[in-house]
Amino acid sequence: MRLESIIPSIPAELVAALNHSCGIRTDTDFLFFGSSLDIIKKLPLGTVTLSDLEKFAELVAEKASVPGHRGDEILAGTGRISEKHPQASCGVKELDELVGGFGDSRVFEISGAKGSGKTALALQIVIQRLLADVDSCALWIDTSGDFSAEKTAQLVRHFDVANLTKDRQVSDKVLERLQVSLGFNIEAVHDVLEALRILLSSSRTVGPTVQWIVLDSITPLLLPSLSAVSSQGHAMMTTFMRRLRELARTFGMTIIVINGTSAAAPFNQNPAFASTIRKPALGPSFTFMTDCTIWLSKTTDMLDSEGSFSLHVAEVFRSRATRSKTWCTFQIRHGVLSSTSDL
Repeated sequence: MRLESIIPSIPAELVAALNHSCGIRTDTDFLFFGSSLDIIKKLPLGTVTLSDLEKFAELVAEKASVPGHRGDEILAGTGRISEKHPQASCGVKELDELVGGFGDSRVFEISGAKGSGKTALALQIVIQRLLADVDSCALWIDTSGDFSAEKTAQLVRHFDVANLTKDRQVSDKVLERLQVSLGFNIEAVHDVLEALRILLSSSRTVGPTVQWIVLDSITPLLLPSLSAVSSQGHAMMTTFMRRLRELARTFGMTIIVINGTSAAAPFNQNPAFASTIRKPALGPSFTFMTDCTIWLSKTTDMLDSEGSFSLHVAEVFRSRATRSKTWCTFQIRHGVLSSTSDL
């Protein structure tokens, strides 16, 4: 900060004298030049008194400082955000309990092999939240072009019937509040997130606001840049994840990132089952960049009187809010997740 910017709080004659006699032009120059006595020795006689110079130094330090925030005020604000954005259910009670509910200003990672139910889980969480809260929107960032509007519409109709929604306009407008953006590279996704940040920061924003972001998937955005011989890819990954966390905490939204898998030789040390031979992609440090890492795996396909369905296992590899290395089972029937206790 240049000293000229705080005139007339500091006399213009003093600012000019500091520049001419001491080379002091900014707040940093002024505060770290030395003691007030060192400065006054270099100024022309009668420019300022020692006591006044010390007062001006305190004024500059105050204006250059970041405003403080009381811990109790931050805690109260967090409580208000939690009340405004209540927890969402994934439709599997046991999994909700393992992670402490899906919601708050958290970043969730959902990893697993193809067909394990990653996209189905994320979509079901979002759809149920949009049905329950007409003032919320969700942003789905598709990095592969695989988003299916038809499957999404079928899921909305399923929960519409299951919940016996009386207000048809609520269910009809759910798809309108699910915004889908394509982002095939990290730069395009950064542009989408920046546009969202500007929109949410605007005081002119009206109507439903984005409270959920799903990134499906993050793997093709970051994996090509990661290398064992260069730290540039890791720095890019860290910067991107910090931006997601900042969005979540600043605007009280929940973010879900879907991740792929990589080989784990000779075995994965994180899971509760020794048979889990793969691990989340993007390296071991990525799991520490989110608040919760959920690993999904498909165990078997089954058939009953109502048709075919598949059994899956959800493991919590790591969580900041709940116990790690816990697990539960669930089923997927016609694209809908439910508890195995319903069998």
